[in-house]
Amino acid sequence: MHKQSLIRDFTSGGVAKQMVAFSLPLFFSNLLQAVYNMVDMVVIGQFVGRVGLSAVSVGGDVLNLLSFLAMGFAGAGQVLISQLIGAGRREDLGRMIGTMFSFLLLCAVGMSALCLLLREQILCWLNTPAEALAYAREYATTCMLGLVFIYGYNTVSAILRGMGDSKRPFLFIALAAVVNLVLDLWFIAGLNLGAFGAALATVIGQGLSFLLAIVYLYRKRELFGFDFRLRSFAIDRYMVVSLVKLGVPMAIKSASIQFSKLFVNAWINSYGVVVSAVTGVAHKINSISNLFSNSVNTAGSSMVGQNIGAQKYGRVSRIIGVAFAINGVCSSLLALCMLVFPRQVFGLFTSDAEVLEVCMQFIPVALVIFAGSALRSPMNAFINGCGNYRLNFAVALLDGIVARISLALLLGLVCGLEYLGFWYGDALAGFTPFVIGAVYYLSGRWKRRKAIFQPDGEGEPVQART
Repeated sequence: MHKQSLIRDFTSGGVAKQMVAFSLPLFFSNLLQAVYNMVDMVVIGQFVGRVGLSAVSVGGDVLNLLSFLAMGFAGAGQVLISQLIGAGRREDLGRMIGTMFSFLLLCAVGMSALCLLLREQILCWLNTPAEALAYAREYATTCMLGLVFIYGYNTVSAILRGMGDSKRPFLFIALAAVVNLVLDLWFIAGLNLGAFGAALATVIGQGLSFLLAIVYLYRKRELFGFDFRLRSFAIDRYMVVSLVKLGVPMAIKSASIQFSKLFVNAWINSYGVVVSAVTGVAHKINSISNLFSNSVNTAGSSMVGQNIGAQKYGRVSRIIGVAFAINGVCSSLLALCMLVFPRQVFGLFTSDAEVLEVCMQFIPVALVIFAGSALRSPMNAFINGCGNYRLNFAVALLDGIVARISLALLLGLVCGLEYLGFWYGDALAGFTPFVIGAVYYLSGRWKRRKAIFQPDGEGEPVQART
């Protein structure tokens, strides 16, 4: 089999067809991950109640915060791999892959150790309701111990997606989702392990996905130039500099968004266990809108990265247009479903009358979130694919810190809307990447910016970077 058979070329052919073909497996993969995460809430809500919902909500916030390095550097690695392919420098893939594996493993171990030491303070900072503290501690601690699997799966998925393969990550997560569902029912409903059981099922499922992906890469190692020998995991100086240069702003962007969400949720949690439980349910519903936007974002980043690497700028514009069309249709359908069947949707998670009553107040907030999701991801894909680390850093600060926290405090405290104000502030901040990305796109400056990896013969010689 030819060495390039694992790599998909996005620099020619129909953009719409390629976007749909690449993003569909990503969508189903994200759908399964959403189901994977929602199962915890559904089973906990039905068998443990509002205290369990609150605990898993807080624990899930902690897990999202812990994942910021994986999201940032894996996303950067995906863009760099796609630019290497677009520039025709496929002989450098092995060095980038080895660097990503070792660098992110070190990040996972360090993050896990640090957060285990600070777990009590983290739960305190989040204003975890006293009734849910023990469950939240169990959930967060278990996820911290399993962080290496979460980082590992994100790394392998980024490698495959950077090469244009979105089907295998879907298959790996599909099996993990089934395992997670079975284990959730067994651990929570059968063994009565509560939040600890939910977290343990999540970690085992993620670990299974990671191991399956590693086995696949090992079996196909000759097809993409990585032999899995110990020396191949050495961190290459040039590659790690490129990874850090792009990954740090992306990691800061992810961290700042998660930090600001934690800040907002900490205020929300202070309004009591019912509001905290509703917020947990709302996060899972929000994740549905992210199914489409994250799929388009991931697919678009690789497609934009390859075409910028190949200097085919006209195709970049078509990619963005197709991304907006797909997101607009999907978000409109979600909004319609929320307006027509709200009680049925919220009723999946809880039958608590008081919690359901507060859930109804979240409906208009959800509509704002769906609109922001439709506009945000095409511009995120464009910014990420360009490899513009300065712009990513600006988005990180404005979206994650300035807009979300400022709007939440303004609406929640100054305007007196309380937890509703914090919900709206979080939702409105989601439009920030669209505004920044649109200005950058319309300026045309991205066409004059060099890709991180230039086409063969135009960049630094490969031999000079050994």
